[in-house]
Amino acid sequence: KNIINEKPFGELVGRHQKSISFVQDGDIRDKSILDIGCGYGWCEVAFLKKNPKGIIGIEISGKDLETIRRNITDTRMSLAVAGATKLPFDDESFDTVVSWEVIEHIPYGTEPEMFSEVRRVLKKDGSFYLSTPHASFFSNLLDPAWLLSGHRHYSRELLEKYAKNNGLMVERVEIRGGWWSLFSIINMYVAKWIFRRQSFFNDYFLKKENAEYNDPSREGFANIFVHFRKR
Repeated sequence: KNIINEKPFGELVGRHQKSISFVQDGDIRDKSILDIGCGYGWCEVAFLKKNPKGIIGIEISGKDLETIRRNITDTRMSLAVAGATKLPFDDESFDTVVSWEVIEHIPYGTEPEMFSEVRRVLKKDGSFYLSTPHASFFSNLLDPAWLLSGHRHYSRELLEKYAKNNGLMVERVEIRGGWWSLFSIINMYVAKWIFRRQSFFNDYFLKKENAEYNDPSREGFANIFVHFRKR
């Protein structure tokens, strides 16, 4: 929820930057792309710079699309109200599907439906990129939403199971983010949901978080990034 009126422009850092760099340029340039859970549009802005054929962003309600509608007018982008488990698109409509930090928010137990729908709308050899909180001990323990509301975290094995059972192959897996990333999440929850403001000491936290996500020599435990392919 964009309750502090974030804008999609500006330099990407941390998890957002990692998400964009995780996607191969060949899966963006001249490709038809679906973004499940597009939020306020930071991914669309980054992808549009890499010359896609077109991007469709979806959210579960029209209200969730208000920010991206106001800020991005590129004709290569369109928007739709839809959920991850019932995509209103024809079979084999997209070359690439991305979904950043969304699967943990869909109704419990519907993950197989999401994977099945993604496979259906992907073209042959199409790519599906996903990120989600990683099911590690400290990632769970330091996530207030996991402790208070059962906010879901996922293991590599579980995501691979969803993929295998729904006709997708795992191409690549990376686990990134560490202590600073987890502390940053706590900071964000307090600042955003209680004080309705940007995170405290935001630049400092982003600098630390950015190193954890984007230094290739640093293995993490906070978030998992997976590239699947339809064969």
